Amino acid sequence: MPIAADTLINGALAASEAGVVPATIRKWVQLGHLVPAGRRGRAQLFRLEDVFAAERATRRRTASGSAV
Repeated sequence: MPIAADTLINGALAASEAGVVPATIRKWVQLGHLVPAGRRGRAQLFRLEDVFAAERATRRRTASGSAV
């Protein structure tokens, strides 16, 4: 079942959709590449479109030779 782009998802699902591990999602937040769109309890929630944008941006930086 596809996830709508405006749906808020938790970090584990965001990682799964982007093809990375959850620690990568936390690192993107720490580095400012990804901003949580909300919270549910202590869990950060993300928009899928934001996750994909962060993934594309970090892949571009890595491909151009700069470390993330």
